[in-house]
Amino acid sequence: MKTSQPQNDSYKDGMAPLRCCVLDDEPLACRLVASYVQRTPFLTLAGAFTEPAKALALIAEGDIDVAFLDIQMPHITGMEIARQIPPTTRVVFITAYSVYAVEGFRVNAIDYLLKPVSYADFMEAAERARLQKQATLPPDNVKSDESGGAIVVKSERRLIRIEYDSIDYIEGLKDYVKIYVSDRQYPILTLMSMKALEQSLPSNMFMRVHRSYIINTGKAQIIQRGHIVINDAEIPISDSYKAAFIKRFNA
Repeated sequence: MKTSQPQNDSYKDGMAPLRCCVLDDEPLACRLVASYVQRTPFLTLAGAFTEPAKALALIAEGDIDVAFLDIQMPHITGMEIARQIPPTTRVVFITAYSVYAVEGFRVNAIDYLLKPVSYADFMEAAERARLQKQATLPPDNVKSDESGGAIVVKSERRLIRIEYDSIDYIEGLKDYVKIYVSDRQYPILTLMSMKALEQSLPSNMFMRVHRSYIINTGKAQIIQRGHIVINDAEIPISDSYKAAFIKRFNA
């Protein structure tokens, strides 16, 4: 049965809740996962179904961000459904057998959940979906704010102004970056290169200490051999950046 929950305009990081669809031919399992969606602040339940045709009809409308799909169902499998839905809809498989995991990732599933599904495992998959959703923007979407004290990045189809002083550190993950900000629970994700971001930040405040990390030098709390501590996060210093880092902090 198609259902919904009260809509939130945005979550804590300014991101609109992800619209979710649940499909499982077992009514109890379907209701369980649907209840997990409803209790998660950054998700909203657009529909929960035991019949594949009804789920496909909703997903075909094109505004479903995440589909939680049971793999083993009569007449059609979750794998077959995943190949029919729009590429903008992320897939999390639900299965009683871990053997399906490898095949699941071949159809770009972001995760799979083993039955009986726990809320902790569900949340890991939901968070992965949220992070991937934030990273669906063209690369190098960053510019300096006109005030000179901030950068503006594109994240979740929005422009977000980030004060330099609020940035703790930045982590590069393949084709996107995570910007850790002191007043946000979750990092801001944007699809761009570390090189482009490094060039957009003032060099007197920020420093590259690793291929995958840029730090706000004023936020370094502890400097130990091989790493820097910022708000309990241990950030490695690679050999190629070590000499410049030592010179900077001994100046």
